[in-house]
Amino acid sequence: MTRIAIISDTHVPTRESDIPEWVVAEIERADHTIHAGDFESIGAYERMVDLTNGELTAVLGNVDPATLDVPRTATLEVDGVTFVVTHGDGSSGSWRERVVGTVREEAGANVDTMLVAVAGHTHQVVDTTVTLDDPLGADDEGQPASRVRLLNPGSATGAAPTTFETMFVATVDDGTFSVEHRTG
Repeated sequence: MTRIAIISDTHVPTRESDIPEWVVAEIERADHTIHAGDFESIGAYERMVDLTNGELTAVLGNVDPATLDVPRTATLEVDGVTFVVTHGDGSSGSWRERVVGTVREEAGANVDTMLVAVAGHTHQVVDTTVTLDDPLGADDEGQPASRVRLLNPGSATGAAPTTFETMFVATVDDGTFSVEHRTG
């Protein structure tokens, strides 16, 4: 069984001075951490690397320094579950379609594992299931469709426009996936 801390949009140090202690505790309990971008500084990224002992999958957010050496998208496979991570930056109106499009490009249509998309940017918590063919709903022709669990953990520091700290803690065990929403 693998425990994964899923966070995003920490925005340290310009919007918040540090990551909340309860989030740090969840990260330290996890086997791996996913950060969906907007660290906002090299120092915040380096702190995350230290907290996770290098067990970190991270992507570049729209306010991250260009010199931050992380990819724009990343794929992580854990015990039969494939995570595709992106920040999801752009207009909030097309966020879902953009994120699912990234999953389609990164994972392809012939994935034999469960797909989980992780993105941030909007600071709004999302936990829903969509199809690769229609990110706004289910396949209406009765055909089997590739389903994707779509997660946005919100902002781990409660950075505006949100008003509370939030994250997910996921458990992966032999191809099964469960997730819990945590708030501060």
